[in-house]
Amino acid sequence: MDSLDIYIKYSDSIRIKKEIRNEFSNKAFEILSNRNDSLSRKKIFRIAQNYSELKNDKEFYKITRFLISNTNSKLEKKLLAKTYNLIANKYIDVGRNDSAFIFLIKSEKIFKTLNDSISFGKNYLEKAYVQFNESDYFGCEQSSSFALSYIKNTDDYKNIYNAYTYIGISSNELKNYNNALTYHFKALDIATEHKFNNELHLLSRTQNNIGVVYQNLNEHNNALSYFKLGINEKNLVKDSPDLYSMLLDNYAYSKFKINDFKELPKLFLNSIEISKNNGFIKGLFLNKIHLSEYYYYINDSINSIKYAQEALSTSKLTKISGDILASLKQLSIVEKVNSAKYSKEYIKISDSILVAERNSLDRFARLQYETEELRQENFNIIEQNSIVLNFLLAIVLFSGLLFFIRYQRLRERTVELKQSQNIANEEIYRLIISHQNKLEEGRDYEKQRLSKELHDGVLGRLFGLRLNLDGLNSFDDKIAKEERLKCLNELQIIEQDLREISHELSRENLELINNFVAIINSLVEQQIKINTAKTQLIIAEDIIWDEISNVVKINIYRIVQEGFQNINKHANANNILVHLRKDKYGNLLFNVEDDGVGIDTDSKKNDGIGFKNIISRVQSCQGEIEIKSETGKGSKLIITFPPNKETPNSIQ
Repeated sequence: MDSLDIYIKYSDSIRIKKEIRNEFSNKAFEILSNRNDSLSRKKIFRIAQNYSELKNDKEFYKITRFLISNTNSKLEKKLLAKTYNLIANKYIDVGRNDSAFIFLIKSEKIFKTLNDSISFGKNYLEKAYVQFNESDYFGCEQSSSFALSYIKNTDDYKNIYNAYTYIGISSNELKNYNNALTYHFKALDIATEHKFNNELHLLSRTQNNIGVVYQNLNEHNNALSYFKLGINEKNLVKDSPDLYSMLLDNYAYSKFKINDFKELPKLFLNSIEISKNNGFIKGLFLNKIHLSEYYYYINDSINSIKYAQEALSTSKLTKISGDILASLKQLSIVEKVNSAKYSKEYIKISDSILVAERNSLDRFARLQYETEELRQENFNIIEQNSIVLNFLLAIVLFSGLLFFIRYQRLRERTVELKQSQNIANEEIYRLIISHQNKLEEGRDYEKQRLSKELHDGVLGRLFGLRLNLDGLNSFDDKIAKEERLKCLNELQIIEQDLREISHELSRENLELINNFVAIINSLVEQQIKINTAKTQLIIAEDIIWDEISNVVKINIYRIVQEGFQNINKHANANNILVHLRKDKYGNLLFNVEDDGVGIDTDSKKNDGIGFKNIISRVQSCQGEIEIKSETGKGSKLIITFPPNKETPNSIQ
């Protein structure tokens, strides 16, 4: 025990070299890992904190896995929650925000059951930080507000300040400037009233935040007053050169905006020098954008273009999409010669960012939902197992008999359903073959028509022209020249006719590439006839239908058919969309969506045979399905089929 206390003492000491601290941490854990009591696990948690501080990731993850596996979740809930929270903060440090968010949800659930409002509030504040880092400003604002409701009446003024600041910055990004000012001023009151670590310069940071909001409101005189207060804070240059550089740049920019060119561009250049010397790349980007604007305003196009190009280079180093867009926009303004090129690149990147934002818009909400769903499923399984075990102890024989009867009935219904589905799908398959034959007949007829057109029309006219030109070869008078000119004009007409025939052939080939597309179109046309809703079908051109198995095609057809039937019966929709496309991994993506009354996905009313059939079809093709819906906001089936995989099942 004496040795253990010494090991832990030295592993905690910041005065000792990291290598020695790691060594003592290892020795302490070696002793503690053989003990099974709560006090030992608390000491192991201290070692885990040390490993995190020492950036010894291998040992950190090893020791936290040990804690999760060995902590008694019923008696040591708080230690388990703190372990989850520690892992989350580690993931935040290495930029793995999705993983951090999942572990914060795990710790949040435990803190909530413990009625530990302070830890619960801090946990929410860390969620807000993750959401802020991922530009989820709406989520950050919500999480910060929720955190405030738990910590605002405590003496944890540092975290209260952080919550006010997150809400203020998020509101500014969401262009809710009045709300941003309200919360930044609250943060300013906290920073002014309470003595924090002066090296953090929270007062200057808040004054800078307030100034930025005033800049966005185009109230640059107010902005200048707050930037100036921040710049003049004692020891700011020494303790936080990045903040000083930012304040200096913002101060210079507001002076420029009110046409006060005194000290310009000196202030901008000083800010750039500080950013360069301290490796403050983000600040360097803003410095250069502001300098480019300044030089453009005073008609110094050379420097304006130079700093805009440097800003673009800096933004590509940081790989921040918003900075790249800002640089391209500035270049399209100042560099007129290449304005079209920069604008085109701006649009291209902007479109890709928009797609990425759409794909990740509800990412954290989905993570929370899925984690909660998994936790609820586990809870339900445990509860159901307990009920089943108790019930079996009472009436084992009776429950076994009921299970057998129900299983037999379910099996018979399943067999009947599969038989009826096979009959229906075989009929669909016959219709597909019949439709293919008709298309082949149409193609043969069109080929014969074009052959006659070429033989009787184009070749005959060419033969006549050849004879005319042959006869004109022996003449060189004015009349002969005019006749030859007429022949050339006729050749141009024949050339145009040949081009039209070629285009017609191309169109025919394109139309006949996949008969499956025509069949789906036919189904949509039938839907349009029986439902007044606007029905739209979008099929990507890059799908090679010959590579898609008939099983998948038939199941797609049946799912669309079932989807239309459900919409017609229940949805009362104005718009319907069927969308087939491929993702970058080669998966076939398939959506059926409407803007109708929506459904309650948790309701047993929606657990009918139609939905079960759709799910069964997707699973038979090794696909995945997601049903999104809200009451009053429509519904959406999102289905993914893997690429080029023949399913082992027969047509169902």
